[in-house]
Amino acid sequence: MGTLNDLSAAGTAVWLDFVDRKFLEAGGLEKLVQDDSLTGVTSNPSIFEKAMGHGDAYDDTLAAYDREHPGAATIDRYEHLAIQDIKAAAETLKPVYDRLGSKDGYVSLEVSPYIADDTDATIAEARKLWDAVDRENLMIKIPGTPAGAPAIAATIAAGINVNVTLLFSQDAYIKVAEAYAMGLEERVRQGQPIDRIASVASFFVSRIDTVIDKKIDERVAAGNAEAEALKALRGKVAIANAKLAYAWYQDFVASDRWQALAAKGAQPQRLLWASTGVKDPAYPDTLYVDTLIGPDTVNTMPPKTMDAFRERGTVAETLTQDVDGARHVLAEAERLGLDLNSVTDTLVEEGVASFAKAFDDLLGSIAAKQPATA
Repeated sequence: MGTLNDLSAAGTAVWLDFVDRKFLEAGGLEKLVQDDSLTGVTSNPSIFEKAMGHGDAYDDTLAAYDREHPGAATIDRYEHLAIQDIKAAAETLKPVYDRLGSKDGYVSLEVSPYIADDTDATIAEARKLWDAVDRENLMIKIPGTPAGAPAIAATIAAGINVNVTLLFSQDAYIKVAEAYAMGLEERVRQGQPIDRIASVASFFVSRIDTVIDKKIDERVAAGNAEAEALKALRGKVAIANAKLAYAWYQDFVASDRWQALAAKGAQPQRLLWASTGVKDPAYPDTLYVDTLIGPDTVNTMPPKTMDAFRERGTVAETLTQDVDGARHVLAEAERLGLDLNSVTDTLVEEGVASFAKAFDDLLGSIAAKQPATA
């Protein structure tokens, strides 16, 4: 047993925020499952851009595909590569999925960031990717944008597992949690089972502190009269925001509405802590894991954060500690004009734009790899 195993035993599932062909083929994912109680994998356009856009790990597969499908569109060439990796990860995690009775063991694949504001296109692409991968332990990633919430409800109602991504604000999280319940309720109305439908709500953490801390530092440097109060909030706003989202989750799963679904076998939509790599070297590199540990949650970590937590992480149920203190932090942030709502709105827009840029770069790098028969 090790620290990551202890984290899993404390109720926070260990997921890896990384996928790569060479890593999969070398048995890296399987080793994490066996040694560190890893139970899930997430991917996004940025991760695939780094994996596919650099080096030659995918060249042979791409060349073979091009021989069989001459003139194929770049997007189809990308999806062929991505789906192979996702299928391989899903196969590695299938024993976990079976052992845990569909409660974990998932791998996530994201819809195109180009359609983040198009509900109907998101629903259609979710179904297309679900059918193409054809693995019951797949989650389709849908952004928690205003257009994403109804797409989430419809996709869940269709029996497709969903990983809601790019959540920064409590309000946005509440909307997608309710969308998940709506999707399950629609399945109940249709007489469909709901006991093997799963979802996570990916609540981003470190990016909030990056923006808030920069605001704080600028005001302190300018000689703000509230300098000490501002400095006291550094590195605390994102964690407070996450703690209050979890407090809402606890109230929701205790509600009559959710209990009616639970009685029919519904699984709660777990909060997943994303963007858990520390950006500020002044903070411990395990900060966003140590402070967000609690039942029925997930922490998806980039490899460096996972290694750091394995070596020096601390396991305790921190997520439910000092919730009143978290409320005070957010009240202070509001009093001092740090405008968390504006920050989270901007971060959603920037997140979609960042993934779109990574997708542009990814498709560009794949387009540049000419078919072997050309």
